[in-house]
Amino acid sequence: MPGGAASLTGMVRTRLYRNGELEREGFPIAEVSDHIEDPSATVWFDLLAPSPEKLEVISEELGLHPLAVEDVLHPHQRPKLDVYDSHLFLTLYAVRLGENPSELHLTEVSVFVTKNALVTVRSNDSCDIDQLVARWDASPAMSRHGVAFLLHGLLDYIVDGHFDVAQALDDRVEALEDTLFTERPGNGRVMQREMFDLRRTTVRFRRVVVPMRDVVSSLMRRDLVVVESDMAPYYQDVYDHVLRVSDWTESLRELVGNVYETHLNLQGYRMNDIMKKVTSWAAIIAVPTLITGFYGQNVPFPGFSKLSGFLVSSVLIVVVSSILYVVFRKRDWI
Repeated sequence: MPGGAASLTGMVRTRLYRNGELEREGFPIAEVSDHIEDPSATVWFDLLAPSPEKLEVISEELGLHPLAVEDVLHPHQRPKLDVYDSHLFLTLYAVRLGENPSELHLTEVSVFVTKNALVTVRSNDSCDIDQLVARWDASPAMSRHGVAFLLHGLLDYIVDGHFDVAQALDDRVEALEDTLFTERPGNGRVMQREMFDLRRTTVRFRRVVVPMRDVVSSLMRRDLVVVESDMAPYYQDVYDHVLRVSDWTESLRELVGNVYETHLNLQGYRMNDIMKKVTSWAAIIAVPTLITGFYGQNVPFPGFSKLSGFLVSSVLIVVVSSILYVVFRKRDWI
């Protein structure tokens, strides 16, 4: 394959395909406008957190709409697809899960799609662009489809990342379910924190995944003339994956909610169990307190100042307390 390994020119990465063949990599971005004038050429270049000045130069080179450029300069956009006269603009999110349940690393990827150019603008380097390039290189025969092929590889890479995160979240939910009934006393606060972090992460993940259904389905519209008939099955496959991840995310949110409610119910059950035990022991202790208090009155009673009176009161304490203990034990209150 010509061009060798791709190189980085500052914060820009470039590729040129001509007639379905990879021709050049790592060329200066100033040459982009020359290549896109050739209908047989397809250009891709990637910008990593570009300055407004550099983005303005790209906008003039490709004739990008000011509103699309403004969306790039103001991050945290919702995943979407905007249609302009000369190009399409997409906002996507590459997602990676950290070791901590609350660590959800998001990379906002802004994508400009023209007739023969694909421009990706990443907000940070958390998204591994080398994996995307490797996907393109794994199917060199498909490069003849130009921008549709490059865009499909990008969507497929991002959606597969969503799959990985959904699987990791599902594993963590199952781990929490397994520890629900084996939780040791004193670990309730730790588990509540884990569930809170997991629930917050799931909500953030859902905000990224669910809008992807509209993005991919809109790309497949015939009037946009983005997806050729030969590429339609590949986009349909990506759309099916998006639907699966979306449904999986909805299920995860419900599962996390069910785990949280179950944990609260178990906490209430344990509290009731503790209260039953405390009440049972209080009832047992009340018996000798009652008897000794009664015989402590300053009034003579049968057996007063005699050994028989002491024995009777002691036997009453033992017998009644034992009866209460047996009754509470049978009811599993102790």
